[in-house]
Amino acid sequence: MNDSTLSVVLAGGGTAGHVGPLLAIAAALAQLRPGTRIAAVGTDTGMETRLVPAAGLPLQTIDRVPMPRSLSIDLLKLPLRFVRAIGQSVRVLRTAKADVVVGVGGYVCTPVYIAAALLRIPLVIHEANVRAGLANRVGAFLARRIGVAFASTGLRRAEWVGMPMSREISGLDRAATRETARLALGLVVDMPTVVVTGGSSGAATMNSAVAASLDHFAAAGVQVLHITGRGKAIVDESGAQIGGTHYHQVEYVNGMESAYAAGDILIARAGAGTVSEVCAVGLPSVLVPLPHGNGEQALNAGALVAAGGALLVTDQEFTSEWINEELLPLATDDVRLSAMSSAALSLGSRDAAEQMAQMILAESGVQDA
Repeated sequence: MNDSTLSVVLAGGGTAGHVGPLLAIAAALAQLRPGTRIAAVGTDTGMETRLVPAAGLPLQTIDRVPMPRSLSIDLLKLPLRFVRAIGQSVRVLRTAKADVVVGVGGYVCTPVYIAAALLRIPLVIHEANVRAGLANRVGAFLARRIGVAFASTGLRRAEWVGMPMSREISGLDRAATRETARLALGLVVDMPTVVVTGGSSGAATMNSAVAASLDHFAAAGVQVLHITGRGKAIVDESGAQIGGTHYHQVEYVNGMESAYAAGDILIARAGAGTVSEVCAVGLPSVLVPLPHGNGEQALNAGALVAAGGALLVTDQEFTSEWINEELLPLATDDVRLSAMSSAALSLGSRDAAEQMAQMILAESGVQDA
């Protein structure tokens, strides 16, 4: 340590999937060791530019250096850009007098990891996905400790801790807060409830399937909370937003813990954060992986589906017919939902952020307060 005050720099960003764990680790560290200086490093194009300052943390930015996917002028410029980003990272770490560097993945991390190695600053990494990203695959050769959200993540020396998440979710008691959550969201308290979300930006195919199923929900006596995504409201022929006793739509929910508490079952993409959160709170789910990308969402869902805590449905298969024939019988089957909840809980972790904070303190050479 450089002085009596511990200094920790956390690197990561681009998406909420990176920023969320970063902020959860920061909060756990601040609670375990009050007075710790905590700062974040990101780029000026990711969600960290909004979320990190909103959480009260200082944010430093360096150049974004993506890996070109084809032969181009950008590939020729890559070495110079990368060296410049490493130099920027060195200056950030020196200015912060960092005792430990923590990375959660994303474009920003690789130059920060190399800067930490050059300055001989201990590095701790968290990897959120089953298939580790490039930055963390590189960082695994430099890190002292590595925590992973999924036990099957193939990084050397990895330790399973689960996914760092907000205390509002990790500490959620669904049964105790169900009535309050349903009332707050405008739902009927005693009606079977399906929550559908395609993420903050929505998912067009999922939204269309739900919109085509409103009569099915009503006939089954099931209500749906449809989180459509910003600007994706479901409207009728006159342009008016659709709603009713069995269908409630919002573009966004501020705090997914309320949606998790309200729902009997969740329909969502299979992002690492969502999969980890439904396990932590014991929420049965139907997971619809993104139809594009490298297949990491299906991998993220694999263990939960195999354990019986979730169903996996392809984007193409998720239709109004599937909702009527498969989802609605499940949504009204309390015995099956209870078994799915228990299966999800068996894979969940509620203290990943605290475990990561303990790793950081151990590598800093200090003990928690």
